[in-house]
Amino acid sequence: MYVHNVGRWVVIILLVTAIVKAIGGLANNRPYASGDKKVGLFLMIAAHLMLLIGLYQWVVGPWGLQNIQNLGMKTVMQDKVARFWAVEHISGMLLGIILITIGRGVGKKSISNRLKHRRSFWFFFIALILILASVPWPFRDVARPLLPGMQLG
Repeated sequence: MYVHNVGRWVVIILLVTAIVKAIGGLANNRPYASGDKKVGLFLMIAAHLMLLIGLYQWVVGPWGLQNIQNLGMKTVMQDKVARFWAVEHISGMLLGIILITIGRGVGKKSISNRLKHRRSFWFFFIALILILASVPWPFRDVARPLLPGMQLG
């Protein structure tokens, strides 16, 4: 769990870096260079590693699949904390990672540099919004993990 927690910051920092590089590329009309490709690659690798770790935690941990099996999908969907951990977090992150992967793929296409920067910016920007919305920040009431035996409500 600790690696997944720290890994979120790596992904967020790389996402912000990729967005800043895309904005710089658009503003300065510069080529989509190897630095842009490397940031995209490192971002995609970090995001996919977090996905694998998160999927493992969702399957074997008490927050996802076990919660659905123990409580039933109807009960999980009626409780905002259980729903967040079993459905919303994984769905939002998965969509964000898909957008990161597409955004990285834009740099490989045979299109203009300007279009590469613009498209990668939008894919990365929307991914950042989705990921930030799907993180269990400490100030959110869904931040407490729902463990087996905890009271719903």
